[in-house]
Amino acid sequence: MVDHFKSHRMIHHRYIYQIVAKAIDIFEKSASLSPITVEDKCHITHIDNWRTRVARRHNPCASSSHVTGKASRRRTVACFYKQDRNFDPPNKARNSIAMKKIVWITLLCLFVIAEADHVGFDVRHHLSTVTRYSVSKEVSQNLIEGSTIPSECTPIHLNLVARHGTRSPTKKRLRELENLSGRLKELVRDAKASDKVPGWLGKWVSPWQGKVKGGELIKQGEEELYQLGIRVRERFPTLFKEDYHPDVYTIRATQIPRASASAVAFGMGLFSEKGDLGPGRNRAFAVTSENRASDTKLRFFECCQNYKSYRKAKGPAVDKLKEPVLDKITASVAKRHDLNFTKQDISSLWFLCKQEASLLNVTNQSCELFTPSEVALLEWADDLEVFILKGYGNSLNYKMGVPLLDDVLHSMEEAIKAREDKLPPGSYEKARLRFAHAETIVPFSCLLGLFLGGSEYEKIQKEKPLELPPQPPKTRDFKGSTMAPFGGNNMLVLYSCPAPSSPKYFVQVLHNELPIALPGCDGKDFCPLEDFKAKVVTPHLKHAFDNLCNANLDDPKQKHQSLWSWLLGSSQKAEL
Repeated sequence: MVDHFKSHRMIHHRYIYQIVAKAIDIFEKSASLSPITVEDKCHITHIDNWRTRVARRHNPCASSSHVTGKASRRRTVACFYKQDRNFDPPNKARNSIAMKKIVWITLLCLFVIAEADHVGFDVRHHLSTVTRYSVSKEVSQNLIEGSTIPSECTPIHLNLVARHGTRSPTKKRLRELENLSGRLKELVRDAKASDKVPGWLGKWVSPWQGKVKGGELIKQGEEELYQLGIRVRERFPTLFKEDYHPDVYTIRATQIPRASASAVAFGMGLFSEKGDLGPGRNRAFAVTSENRASDTKLRFFECCQNYKSYRKAKGPAVDKLKEPVLDKITASVAKRHDLNFTKQDISSLWFLCKQEASLLNVTNQSCELFTPSEVALLEWADDLEVFILKGYGNSLNYKMGVPLLDDVLHSMEEAIKAREDKLPPGSYEKARLRFAHAETIVPFSCLLGLFLGGSEYEKIQKEKPLELPPQPPKTRDFKGSTMAPFGGNNMLVLYSCPAPSSPKYFVQVLHNELPIALPGCDGKDFCPLEDFKAKVVTPHLKHAFDNLCNANLDDPKQKHQSLWSWLLGSSQKAEL
């Protein structure tokens, strides 16, 4: 029976396998006079309404509560199996029938739960920061019902901080995939003949075979940013009705080509049908970039020497935290497929799964090597690294982004001044649009306090450390798939509200185009500008970038190195 369940891939959790084995053991001992109690708790996620109704109709162990909402939302069903209260020790025949009933009810519960888990699970929702933008928007997390903005309020300025769109694997990762192809052939060749070895494994060739350069924006990424540009213009038509001028619509990107290409794709959508170029009536527009070695607004992570030292020192500790997960999954996958996988093999296969699912929309190959519970653990391990090295795991991670936060506030104040000075339309900035990286948007989101509860927000205001994200099956708010997917973005829209009974200016914060709770604004997305400045921005502005990042540059040797870095650009071409 266990082999039947395994061969049909209906049992996805190790503890379910153990429960089935235990149930069969009970069945074999059903003639015993010793009373036996079976009591286990089974967790499932991603169960949809249809599965819930079937479970409740045919399964006496199913939850009695009605589960509603999207299939992607987490739900838990607890099943408890207890001994028959009519257990009669003297009557072996009756005992045998009663125990058979218990065993088959147990197996039915497990079948329905495992099958529901399999049907409702979509690996594309669990790829951390490799998640596609369109997929990320399918999962609602920390979002709220947007505030009702008074009709007399009008948007007067927009700040956008966006990550580049979907990109190809970097040069280093391309080499890793080339090596993986040879390694898989070696594993299959050395393996015993078994139907547990997936047929594709020994024949697999990297889809990027022969590709020398990588990391560029691919066509899916172009489309993501192009459509985002169109939607932003349609959502805020009064902001984008002016004739184009680079001082009115400022577009900035880092010097990394995929970021500047994303800016171009966005601009083509934003200004489509606004010019006379080609059949799409496009128009030319400017994208500016600062030297990557001195770009403290969008590539602060590369300009901050203390952060670079922290990241280098912390890397081995992060690997150590992830090691138990890789050990556990390596053993499980190796046993399940009769292959001598190493931790490096599993790490490369997980990377391949993310690339196939995100870039190629292929989920029935490398991703099927992993069960849903294993995918959840691997996603958590990726998110853990993002949390520690880019997010709330260390205050330096986000405090070094203060120049960007200050630039956002400064642009709002300039827009207010221009409005109050009654400058003519077209003579002042209406939007400041920035395109960068996950290493930019994650710290910026942390500065805003996104994906935090009230007590956690108070901690980061006091620069106290936060606890690490809990391991599955526990839920967590910090997820790379929603915080910084490809094309992920934060928009801060400044509104003018002339009503005399309220503050004159408000800020609305949108994450991936949807309203999100701001802990510093009492959990609302629409906040008086003065409150936003006092509770969200000002507490961070006490930190000067140079003091945070270059406090030890009094050393003459470090000063010399910093000077050459500034003159020549960073010699370290980090593939971020």
